[in-house]
Amino acid sequence: MAYEFVIADVFTQQPFGGNQLAVFPDARGLSGAMMQALAREFNFSETAFAFPLAPGRGYRLRIFAPHEELPFAGHPTIGTASVLAAGGHGEAGTAEGRLTFEESIGPVTVDVRGSFSRLALDIPFEAPTHRPSLTAVAGALTLPEDDILECWYGGVGLNFCYVRLASAESVDRAVLDRAAWAAGIAHGWSPHLYVFAGEFRSGGTLYARAFAPGSGVDEDPATGSACAGLAGSLARRSRQTEGEHTLRIEQGVRMGRPSLIEAGARTEGGRLAGITVGGFTTIVGKGALTVPDR
Repeated sequence: MAYEFVIADVFTQQPFGGNQLAVFPDARGLSGAMMQALAREFNFSETAFAFPLAPGRGYRLRIFAPHEELPFAGHPTIGTASVLAAGGHGEAGTAEGRLTFEESIGPVTVDVRGSFSRLALDIPFEAPTHRPSLTAVAGALTLPEDDILECWYGGVGLNFCYVRLASAESVDRAVLDRAAWAAGIAHGWSPHLYVFAGEFRSGGTLYARAFAPGSGVDEDPATGSACAGLAGSLARRSRQTEGEHTLRIEQGVRMGRPSLIEAGARTEGGRLAGITVGGFTTIVGKGALTVPDR
């Protein structure tokens, strides 16, 4: 049976920038094993499979990295919404409107305005009481410990080990040491390393890289789920008890796939009340795959 797919670059307005994504707009009939096989075949950081639900109920969305299924990811959610809306699948039947996705973390809404989409999350921010070992993190990134200002665990839908470095130059010097990562990071609260530097304050701009070898992704050009957790982290430590906390994150530059991610968190009464992640999507190709019956 033939299944249509769309190739999109997410978090960019330029073709061949951002984070590559394969989207199957109607994946009904595909098994979990076949979806995993297709994700390995495309070998992008993620491949997304949309399953239309009853009219007005949106879509079930399943997201696969090359080695595993993910409960949630930012760039597949945003990119799939843009692809579906551009194909006339939005509630308004145009490239504008709101889509709802049923993901493993629960419902996620995405507002689409042309090629820009913004997802909204109201699930809790998660973090353990302990922090990662600075020595283990430095070893995994092949960096001196003095380059690391702080590191912590946290996440919204998908968990990360956040590593704040002293400079953008330190971010670019990071090299993943797989043996050190396997020994000191892989079995921690989160095996995914999100490395950044810059103005970690509301309205600030950050420069970042992401390493997720446990999911089959040596380096990710743009990581929306990590930016959601980063915005949540910022809001949790802020003295501002009411209002919006915003970040702009540049990622993928060193890979030659520059990406720009807008992330925000809202606090009400001193508590985290919601998180948003947004960016542009550029559609670069379409096709069909013949999938064997099995």
